[in-house]
Amino acid sequence: MSSMRLQKFQIRSLFSFLIIQAALLFLSCSKSGSPGAAGMRLDGNSAAEQAVALPESGAVSGNTGAPGSSAVLASAKKTLPYPARENLDKLDAVLSGLSPRAREAMPVTAANRAEFLTDLEQVLEEEKGFRPDDLSLYYLIDKKHNVGADYVPKDLVRLEKNELFDINKNNLSLRPEAYEALCAMSRAALDDGIKLLVSSTYRSYEYQTWLFQHWVEVDGLEEAERESARAGTSQHQLGVAVDFGSVSDDFADTKMGKWVYAHSEDYGWSLSFPQGYEDITGFRWESWHFRYIGRTACDFQRKWFSDVQQFMIEFIDAWKNA
Repeated sequence: MSSMRLQKFQIRSLFSFLIIQAALLFLSCSKSGSPGAAGMRLDGNSAAEQAVALPESGAVSGNTGAPGSSAVLASAKKTLPYPARENLDKLDAVLSGLSPRAREAMPVTAANRAEFLTDLEQVLEEEKGFRPDDLSLYYLIDKKHNVGADYVPKDLVRLEKNELFDINKNNLSLRPEAYEALCAMSRAALDDGIKLLVSSTYRSYEYQTWLFQHWVEVDGLEEAERESARAGTSQHQLGVAVDFGSVSDDFADTKMGKWVYAHSEDYGWSLSFPQGYEDITGFRWESWHFRYIGRTACDFQRKWFSDVQQFMIEFIDAWKNA
């Protein structure tokens, strides 16, 4: 066979081989779908109508709020449907009932309402995992919303002397979930060379009655109303609030105070009475007073409520009662 004929034969053979391979590839794609087909939507919905992330399945609940907790809003993987029309209408109604200052603090717009509702759904979904025989960690308690004299949190855990944190009284106790979160945060603080001091926790209705009257006698009624809660309106009665350190304004400038401010929300602890919001919370700035609400709620509070606990708790209460 001449050199020219050999070249033509090789070309025809190569061409036939490529045609066969292309045919086999076509048949394979016809059975399993094209490589990109699995990632395409077939229902005709736009990308804006697709779901936004939830915590990965199998991840631990965010109750203790330790770093890496699946309850972080930004870690969502699983999809949720686009919010129903009735939820969008409900959101408009609830927002309209909030105070002007609360609405100003919330960066909710027409463009991101779906994202807000998806984050809200995560917070409410986590609430379903709270123990059903006690008040929600999101329970609204303030000067206008109270609990009765007979309310005592379930299964209070007594705080004993330990290696994780210091205590300055022998009658301190917390709800179990708050206690676990306190231990988790205390371990992290120790890793950074700081040992937390717990100064006040659960208070009974009777003790709060005595305490408020004590401050009335010391400072007068007007000042006492700014610094102490009347019985039945204190977060301490819920068993989820902790006063850290010196229980004084200078706590914010101590090493302990700075650490707690920087890391508390990573473990589900939220500052209850921030500076400059006395007209909202009813109490003056208390740099030492933190309430356990869980990390998911802390993320939600920071993202949508200017990191003001009162705004978020009021919104959740209004949403559930709308």
